[in-house]
Amino acid sequence: MPDNDLLMTALPPVRPAEASREPEWLPVRTPWWRLRTALPARRAALLVGAGLLLPLLAWALLAASGLVDPVFMPGPAAVLSRLHDWAFDEDLAGDVAISTARVLAGWALSAVLALPLGLAIGSYRTIQALLEPLTDFIRYMPAVAFIPLVMVWIGIDEGAKVAIIFIGTFFQMVLMVAEDVRRVPLAQIEAAQTMGASRGEIIQHVIVPSAKPALLDTLRVTMGWAWTYLVVAELVAAGSGLGFSILKAQRFLQTDKIFAGILLIGLVGLLLDQLMRRLHRLAFPYLYMGR
Repeated sequence: MPDNDLLMTALPPVRPAEASREPEWLPVRTPWWRLRTALPARRAALLVGAGLLLPLLAWALLAASGLVDPVFMPGPAAVLSRLHDWAFDEDLAGDVAISTARVLAGWALSAVLALPLGLAIGSYRTIQALLEPLTDFIRYMPAVAFIPLVMVWIGIDEGAKVAIIFIGTFFQMVLMVAEDVRRVPLAQIEAAQTMGASRGEIIQHVIVPSAKPALLDTLRVTMGWAWTYLVVAELVAAGSGLGFSILKAQRFLQTDKIFAGILLIGLVGLLLDQLMRRLHRLAFPYLYMGR
């Protein structure tokens, strides 16, 4: 036992932190599969590029293999050629603009009405019991089934197309907003009540500020839903727009134009989605610290 004591005193103490520390000149390694860990910018760009280019490459290889008739599966080159003709020989810019305006109008109208209604449903049990079952019932009705009624009530002008997009997004948005409001911690509301805040003050100064990040995410998600109803909306006596062009191309079996229209809708929707993501980061930077 004394010999062991002498040996321990002869050896310098080893600190765990220093023993496991790597030399400073070595690069810091970020694991690929760590849960919810920020990726280096170069690796993120590589993954984004792979996620976008690999499906495009698979599509090009399938079209070039000859296994599928070009009438049913045109290649990327044929779609780009059709897109070029659409841009210079037809009114592509006008189609994109009118479709975007219709989607934004229907989505904005939904937001203007759904935000206060969802806030009321999520805040007051009485309003929830009165309106939530009805909203749940209506949201399962397909928007396309309302086209005959919309044409009778509103007509066949731009208002009818906006109304179809509104019907497709409004009821879903109401329930999502109400759920965002219900996620506000009850402890915050009880603390405000203890301090003597009125119901209106609690909604204005506690519930709304706490729910704002989730509400903006809800608006972003429902923007995507609004785009999915574009083709349905442009069934109503449309003479322009991306959805109308896709439906017109279907009559003449122009699958390359159908592909071009679908890709354009996806591209415009993606740009708007990224814009709203950026807005979310700017509005709530504290949510992205360390990410």
